[in-house]
Amino acid sequence: MIKAVIFDMDGLMIDTEKLLVKYWLEAAHACGYAMNREHVLGIRSLAAKYAIPKLKAELGEDFDYYKVRSLRIQLMNEYIEAFGVEEKPGLGVLLDYLKEHGYLTAVATATDLERTKRYLASIDRLKYFDKVVCAPMVEHGKPAPDIYLEAAARLHTAPAECMALEDSPNGILSAYRAGMLPVMVPDLSEPDAETQKLLYRCVKDLSQVIDLLEH
Repeated sequence: MIKAVIFDMDGLMIDTEKLLVKYWLEAAHACGYAMNREHVLGIRSLAAKYAIPKLKAELGEDFDYYKVRSLRIQLMNEYIEAFGVEEKPGLGVLLDYLKEHGYLTAVATATDLERTKRYLASIDRLKYFDKVVCAPMVEHGKPAPDIYLEAAARLHTAPAECMALEDSPNGILSAYRAGMLPVMVPDLSEPDAETQKLLYRCVKDLSQVIDLLEH
């Protein structure tokens, strides 16, 4: 019996993963690093403590993660301040359904709390969530299970009674390790063979989650 649905944010609820790719690349190239799209896809939802050694191994020991990330945030913030964020298909339908049927809801995101609240408030969706949990609130970020376990604890719900919605392999792994029911809604890439083994289901957009809850 699923009592709660826990949402990732970037690439799942809001269409920001394409911006993350664009501005990671712009920032890295401005700093003199030969980063490509695959490097960025590999660190989606990945905590800094895991992303740093991964990128150093791929791009060289001199890769300055925090310098590049700081510039990426600046560039992306400038774009979002000018143009806003777009929500992903089916989000409103799913959130209305969950509210009407009494499900608990939470956000579990690698993005910091201030930006998370700002982004969701800008599309009038923040009010739908009972709890918001961000990576800085836990010891280990995704793909460790901490953020999902914290979200379940704050909802006073057992992990096995939670469905977790994610668009990235690192997020799916985090939810799986937490003992939740992982559902993938792909954004920039389809699940690979390893990710498929962890999934309860994979759906095309958020509205299809309703069918999973009903059946």
